[in-house]
Amino acid sequence: MSADEVARVDGSGIGDNRSWFGRIGRGAVIATVLLTLVAAQPAVAQDGGATNPVCQDDSGTLANMIEGFVQLTTGLGVMGLLVVWQSDSLMEIFTLNREQKASIKQHKRTALKSTATLVLLGPLFTLAGSGMGIPIADCVNLIPF
Repeated sequence: MSADEVARVDGSGIGDNRSWFGRIGRGAVIATVLLTLVAAQPAVAQDGGATNPVCQDDSGTLANMIEGFVQLTTGLGVMGLLVVWQSDSLMEIFTLNREQKASIKQHKRTALKSTATLVLLGPLFTLAGSGMGIPIADCVNLIPF
């Protein structure tokens, strides 16, 4: 049984705390994003025509290094997910205890969430940076695929 089912059966309210913390976490993320959008607009307006050194490079070496770093870390993250997923699946086959199997499944879910965050972070920065007028977002492609 999961923690939510146990909370419903015995009335201890363990599952209520998790959903409460989840709502606080989601609210904090939304507030941070909105604050960033609102606070970034005056800073972009105060730019005064200053040029971005990453975009100013004629050879594009620095921009290519940033793009390569994002592609490398994303690739390593996806390969790490594959290794963790396969090793957890193998451990799940030889595990007899239910608690250990549940722990392994939770570990697989966490690894999948981490990799999804890693893969989606570059495109989200590219879109948000273009929308907010961040100069580096125009000359550096952070989409890893």
